[in-house]
Amino acid sequence: MRLTVLAAVSLLAVAAAGCTNETLDTFDKVDVDLKRVSSKTSYQLSSAVLSKMSSMNIDRASPIMLRIFKEEGRLEVWKADRSNRFQQVRNYKICAWSGKLGPKTKEGDRQAPEGFYPLSKANMNPNSSYFLAINTGYPNAYDRANKASGTHLMIHGACSSSGCYSMTDEQMVEIFALARDAFGGGQSTIQLQAFPFRMTAENMARHRDNPHIEFWKMLKVGYDHFEVTKRPPEVNVCEKKYVFNQQSDKPFSAGGACPAMTTPGALESALGSYNKTYAASYATAMRKYDGTVWIEPSEAQRKAIVADQRKGRELAYAPTGNSLDAGKLMTEREIAEQKRKAEEAEQRKIDAAERSVREAAEAKAKAEADFAADVAAEKAEKQAKGEGALPVPEHNPGIASTIEKKEKKPFWKVWTEGSEPATAEQVQPTQTENTEQGVLQGSQQQVKSVETATSANQAVATNTGAGPQTDAVATLPVPGGDAGQQVVEEAAKKPFWKFWQK
Repeated sequence: MRLTVLAAVSLLAVAAAGCTNETLDTFDKVDVDLKRVSSKTSYQLSSAVLSKMSSMNIDRASPIMLRIFKEEGRLEVWKADRSNRFQQVRNYKICAWSGKLGPKTKEGDRQAPEGFYPLSKANMNPNSSYFLAINTGYPNAYDRANKASGTHLMIHGACSSSGCYSMTDEQMVEIFALARDAFGGGQSTIQLQAFPFRMTAENMARHRDNPHIEFWKMLKVGYDHFEVTKRPPEVNVCEKKYVFNQQSDKPFSAGGACPAMTTPGALESALGSYNKTYAASYATAMRKYDGTVWIEPSEAQRKAIVADQRKGRELAYAPTGNSLDAGKLMTEREIAEQKRKAEEAEQRKIDAAERSVREAAEAKAKAEADFAADVAAEKAEKQAKGEGALPVPEHNPGIASTIEKKEKKPFWKVWTEGSEPATAEQVQPTQTENTEQGVLQGSQQQVKSVETATSANQAVATNTGAGPQTDAVATLPVPGGDAGQQVVEEAAKKPFWKFWQK
């Protein structure tokens, strides 16, 4: 049984516990020239890599395991040697990962996954839009049990990420080849372990105040099992949580209760010794970080520290840097001071906005007052000059002027001494160029009407031999006309043969 083998080698792992990742050859340099790669999916590992693996008693087609550390921005490839212990053969610098430390919980949150993911041949994507890709398998059983959502979370090339782990194309050619060879050697699933950071006592103490700390403590159990055994742990999910290297006679249900479980004795003993050492280291780290808080940087802050790497490249190339370089450890006093300064800056913004509104209102009120004063001054100046005392007549198309039009007598009335009454004819007023001419013209029309009426009266008086007849001529108002407009109505003269009538 697999766990029996794990227990057998666990004691050997304890003896080698002092051999940490820092003492291993990291193989950080990738010697891939894409111009010489005729087929990215059939690329063969370089002779230098194969030679190094051979010196480590590692066969080309032996199983592999992938391990990611977000904070450092590292992707490690571990490969089984001939004793079935895994050794680190590659350590790549991750070009880009999005979001912050912590698990992915929903579609669109830009978080890269954290957890344990089994990768099969079906997860290999040679036709990716991002050069080459390996699907992480997110969401796994744990993610689904905790209602996490998201799709197409990959390890891919192109150095551009939106929830993925993105590598350079050169790195991806080599990673794809290592996975291909492992599947070719008979490995059914490759375990991907994605952690926020190396789960050492110091890092756990430094991140103790992070809201994801309980989730990370759960992941740390699987991390510890690999550190002790140097073999990928057997992973199951029950009660919506990960369990590692647990033996049970009943199946595991991700959302159901955990069955009765046991840990192999030798493994439990090795873990006990490991955890004792860890507890002492954690106590030391807590004293070191007492009164301090680790300020996790944002993605934008990580990008800022590697902005120069984008120069001369395509816009799609977007390295993000790592959290260790962009983050900051601060004391509680420094945090309080920073908070005070931030609050003061925010208050200054509020005060400036209120002052801007107040000044705008004052400026508007002053402009209105100045305008009113200008209008009043102009009115006073006109009154002083005598202007504007009378209303200025305006053209009204509804009002027509009335003038006298004397009718001509028919030729058969030549013997009549008088004249027939004049009729009024409506004519439209003429719009003058200025108001003074309009007033003068109207006055002249009125005078002319009166003169016409007077002349007619005098004419009557002359023909009858009598003085002016005040009752012979009537002045009538013009219907619908101006009050100043009049129509002079002349009384009809008596025929000469009726001279005996008075």
